[in-house]
Amino acid sequence: MNTANYLVDITMIMPELTLICVALILLLLDLVVKNKEVLAAVGIAGTLVALYGTYKLFVFHAPQSVFADMFVLDGYSNFFKLIFYLNIILTILISLKYMTIEKASFGEYYSLLIFATTGMMIMASAADLIVLYLGLELMALSTYILAGLMRKQLRSNEAALKYFFLGAFSSAILLYGISMTYGLTGTTNLREIAAALQTLNIMESPAVFLGLIFLIVAFGFKVALAPFHMWAPDVYEGAPTSITAFMSVGPKAAGFAVMGRVLFEAFGGMQMQWNSILIPLAVITMAVGSIIALAQTNIKRMLAYSSIAHAGYMLLGIIAGTPEGLASTANYLMIYMFMNIGAFAIVIMLRREGFQGENLDDYMGLAKSHPLASALMLIFMFSLTGIPPTAGFIGKFYVFMEVIRSGYTYLAIIAVIFSVISAFFYLRVVMYMYMKDPKEDVTLTTSSTLSIALAITAIMVLILGIFPSFLLNLVRSSIPG
Repeated sequence: MNTANYLVDITMIMPELTLICVALILLLLDLVVKNKEVLAAVGIAGTLVALYGTYKLFVFHAPQSVFADMFVLDGYSNFFKLIFYLNIILTILISLKYMTIEKASFGEYYSLLIFATTGMMIMASAADLIVLYLGLELMALSTYILAGLMRKQLRSNEAALKYFFLGAFSSAILLYGISMTYGLTGTTNLREIAAALQTLNIMESPAVFLGLIFLIVAFGFKVALAPFHMWAPDVYEGAPTSITAFMSVGPKAAGFAVMGRVLFEAFGGMQMQWNSILIPLAVITMAVGSIIALAQTNIKRMLAYSSIAHAGYMLLGIIAGTPEGLASTANYLMIYMFMNIGAFAIVIMLRREGFQGENLDDYMGLAKSHPLASALMLIFMFSLTGIPPTAGFIGKFYVFMEVIRSGYTYLAIIAVIFSVISAFFYLRVVMYMYMKDPKEDVTLTTSSTLSIALAITAIMVLILGIFPSFLLNLVRSSIPG
């Protein structure tokens, strides 16, 4: 590789390099800066610089592959990177006051968030299974630590251990899938895998199908598809709430990004085979998430099962097997980020010294003492249910329409049924806030950064619900047909 080409390749990964440098700077700053708000500000500033770098690359460079076609820069990866940038900025905003209350305001917290986000960005741009694995491990190792950041809390330690062991197990399964695919095709490059499957005429081979199953199972662990979801409720409950919000969006979006790219680019000719795996997974996931959530009284566990159910809805876009279907999944993920982080931000507001604020009973009569917070929670619950005019309705509608257009009408009907079932546990929160008397006075923990995050998420949920065309056009231009 000559120097000019090498410099072009380096230029294409400047946003990722920027984030890594910011994370390392934060580790050094933590030694000399006692005010953690400074570290948070540096983290947000560094993320905005990286976001600007991604924007510049998008505007001034055509889609291209670098580093021997192992890393791709295109609209698809850029859209998911936008989700990751917004996710980390909103997470930092809701974290400041909360981590102080939890006595876990460690400087490495912000560095680990940025390292995890860098891993997600590498995953979104991976055009090679090895690069995909490197990005996944960078993301996973960082989130394992973040889940156990509250070192003196038993449930946080338990969450980190469960996440680590099951995450390591899923990584091993992914490596099995990669090794089988490489052994059969002689390459780990996604486009070359597709060409090899066609040239060698091995699409009907049981060994190729087994390798594909391993890959889908590994991705299923990362996005919490049933029956690979068993880690999610315990980890979501035990991890710091700000990290639960971060994990419920970032790793899920990264998992769907790589699932879409691998299945469409490498195994595009085997759609019937991978749909035979994904369709039952989607139905089971929607069923498990919607039905088990009915019995939850801890709101973090309820939102964990809600997250599992939403993964089932998102999977429908990939099952559709068209660029429009993939766009509907990406659109859903962007909307899901705003409404889910907003809901977790309200949960954080209830947390104070000696009071967790995670049980459903803690929300009884909240509308009488804190009408604004209750109204915001109502917006997020309506959106998660899929009630118009919130953005959640648009996300579900777009996915259901694509799956119907692809001939899977029965899947859309099943999804609507489970969506109706899920309305019970979302609207139960609203009922507790507005139709019950409070058991005790609840004092909300507020801060300027938390208020900013809530304002952004609530406004976006309403704007994208009333004016959906902006986001839909952005997604369609990012994932051309």
